[in-house]
Amino acid sequence: MTLGVVILAAGLGKRMCSKLPKVLHPLAGKPLLAHVLDAANSLAADCQVVVFGHGGAQVQAALADYNCVWVKQETQQGTGHALMQALPALANVDRVLVLYGDVPLISSATLRRLLAISANAALGLLTAELCNPSGYGRIIRDPAGRVLRIVEQRDATLAEQEISEVNTGFLVADQTWLASWLAQIKNDNAQGEYYLTDVVALAARDGVAIASTQPGCLAEVTGINDRVQLAELERIYQHHAAEELMRAGVTLADPARFDLRGVLHAASDVSLDINVIIEGEVRLATGVRVGSNCVLKNCSIGENTEIFANCVIDGAEVGANARIGPFARLRPAAQLADDTHVGNFVEIKKTTLGRGSKANHLTYLGDAEIGAGVNIGAGTITCNYDGVNKSLTQIGDAAFIGSNSALVAPVSIGAGATIGAGSVISRDAPAQQLTLSRSRQTTIPSWSRPQKKPVK
Repeated sequence: MTLGVVILAAGLGKRMCSKLPKVLHPLAGKPLLAHVLDAANSLAADCQVVVFGHGGAQVQAALADYNCVWVKQETQQGTGHALMQALPALANVDRVLVLYGDVPLISSATLRRLLAISANAALGLLTAELCNPSGYGRIIRDPAGRVLRIVEQRDATLAEQEISEVNTGFLVADQTWLASWLAQIKNDNAQGEYYLTDVVALAARDGVAIASTQPGCLAEVTGINDRVQLAELERIYQHHAAEELMRAGVTLADPARFDLRGVLHAASDVSLDINVIIEGEVRLATGVRVGSNCVLKNCSIGENTEIFANCVIDGAEVGANARIGPFARLRPAAQLADDTHVGNFVEIKKTTLGRGSKANHLTYLGDAEIGAGVNIGAGTITCNYDGVNKSLTQIGDAAFIGSNSALVAPVSIGAGATIGAGSVISRDAPAQQLTLSRSRQTTIPSWSRPQKKPVK
């Protein structure tokens, strides 16, 4: 049977108090709607529709990489009305699964279970048991346990308010039946809206089979209405992510002080200190140790490398047995070979650093090719930008760059060359020789330090 997935994402999100559409607020580094789209993609549906409204162009632009049909709900008249807008795009599917753009933690496992349990039913519901169901629509069943309808809190009798099984809003339905039920629902209520929940009573009236199941955990069906709820779900997400990593062999100094905002591929015996943030796609080989307060983004770190505290590594590749930091910054296209050392307040961008080479303090290396066994002294910079173009600095194997040197690109430093401290090198320096550029040191005996003028 063919499957269509509809994600309702047209809400204003007024309680977020934000110009950003609610479904674009980030959880774990990506928009709420992206989490739902990822769960939907795992089902390999034949058609995927997003019903959008508020901030439509912004929402579409932010999620442009996803293959889905965009349907606009011009006026927000309830969930039933939103689904009506999507029906024409679902004309060729057998079943329709309804998800919500502000309920980001729904899992593919729960959705697969809902689809499986309702495979022979015209309607399948995802319900939940709550200790305190106040505010939620209650699931009303007959004595045999068959679902009859959903009653909202304000319309429920005292006895119905005692029911702990509630509606989550997630459902899957036969497309033909769903179209028929949606055509029959009314908006004769205080809000003047068409409620999707009304299709349940219509299904029961028609005597069709209604199946139900429940999520693995309540967080899966928890929606976000304000920033407090967003923060609560963020911590739930991070707690689950931390648990998975620890069970896979990663040591976290404090799971409550770790944030995964992407994908982490970690081998055995990886250790992460407090306040480490993972963004994008990060690969950590066996034995990697990451100090406190580090940000790792779209990078790859080799075996037994240690990253000391307060480093930012973005778009870089680091080999095995390297030592990075503290307070180092590796920018995109930085490639560090095995056994390299990069120390405090060193910034490297679009540069290859050969095996065993070192830049231990206060250095900027940009647009450079640096060989093996090179020592870069403190205060060295590659002057790679002339205000218009960027140029290359090449440093051969075993060269020694003295402290406080400026290498003005394009320039080449030969293998085994030594650059004297304090030099500005603007022409190629030959291999195995000392090159320096300094003014002669002078002492002026008659000079005296300026004195502060007396205050009148």
